[in-house]
Amino acid sequence: MSTGKKKIGLLPKLVIAIVLGLVVGTIARSADLPIIIRIGATFNSIFGNFLSFCIPLIIIGFVAPGIADLGAGAGATLALTAGVAYVSTLISGSFAFCVDSVLFPSFLKFGSIVMDNAQNAEDTMLSGLFTVEMPPLMGVMTALITSFIMGIGIAVTNSEHLRNIFHEFQKIVEGVVAGVLIPLLPFHIYGIFANMTYAGTVAEIMSVFAKVFVIIICMHIIIIIFQYTVAGTFAKRNPFGMIRNMIPAYMTAIGTQSSAATIPVTLECTKKNGCSSKIADFVIPLCATIHLSGSTITLTSCSIAVMMLNGWPVTFGQMFPFILMLGVTMVAAPGVPGGAVMAALGILESMLGFNENMLTLMIALYIAQDSFGTACNVTGDGAIAMLMDAITNKKKA
Repeated sequence: MSTGKKKIGLLPKLVIAIVLGLVVGTIARSADLPIIIRIGATFNSIFGNFLSFCIPLIIIGFVAPGIADLGAGAGATLALTAGVAYVSTLISGSFAFCVDSVLFPSFLKFGSIVMDNAQNAEDTMLSGLFTVEMPPLMGVMTALITSFIMGIGIAVTNSEHLRNIFHEFQKIVEGVVAGVLIPLLPFHIYGIFANMTYAGTVAEIMSVFAKVFVIIICMHIIIIIFQYTVAGTFAKRNPFGMIRNMIPAYMTAIGTQSSAATIPVTLECTKKNGCSSKIADFVIPLCATIHLSGSTITLTSCSIAVMMLNGWPVTFGQMFPFILMLGVTMVAAPGVPGGAVMAALGILESMLGFNENMLTLMIALYIAQDSFGTACNVTGDGAIAMLMDAITNKKKA
């Protein structure tokens, strides 16, 4: 029986939090009431420390079971599909870097915003009234290496007992993300934007990222066309006709913000393109967890923009290892809005040196366009399925 109550989605909550932060920050700045901002900063400090504590657990909870599952029933088709999905992710991230390097300097003022915690609070953002230390159980790299060893070990030994243990741990971590981190995120975003408004830096950020989002969505469209051009060449089909058939999956993903929830529609659209049921039924669910070309474009672009705003140098030699790791850490990201960015927090911190404020900004920026990134992901899944179907048919012939 329906109660008639409608839940407010995460994106509307974040919009409300940002607007409220802008209003409160403006009032506090005009009335010279820093205590209002410092109360929010206190919550931000505690939440940020808890988030840092959870990052290694999130990495192990997502990456280890994901790698272990890739080895279940491993075969040539599985290995080839995973390889194609990973290459697609790398191409997307590298493409984003090239476009960002050319376009961002034209409208983004290098070093215009400093979000370094080491800076004087009077020059940047206010600190909290107090903090609660929550040191992580292990470092990010330790968590990654542990995940690789355990995931590969489970896949090789086919240990069902260990696989079940890590899947149960994954459920616990997903519960923490979905039940604690995500619900508290709007309060954290409110505190950050109120603090940035008080410091006078929010206008620059809002104007810059409005342009960044437009560029990101354009790159999503271009990478989809590229993926279907490659698939269409192998399958000898019109790429734009296949893209047209995938529009229902694209629109569904925008509404659900979940690749997993869109699987039934993605399957239907892919089969409409002429993909065999055997290949589609295998590739689409697999790619829903390992192929994240749209998310990679978004995370790469947003991280580059944040680094440029902070005056940090950005080079391909620095970003390519980050892109390589993105393709691994986002494997089997949770089916909650923003799952990909939550899984990527560890390498943003360890490889790019992002601090708490920068990580929070990344979360807000990513979730603001998560729908479009997910839509790009699932649409690309259909292209990989068509490519795998064409390769399989050629092998049979």
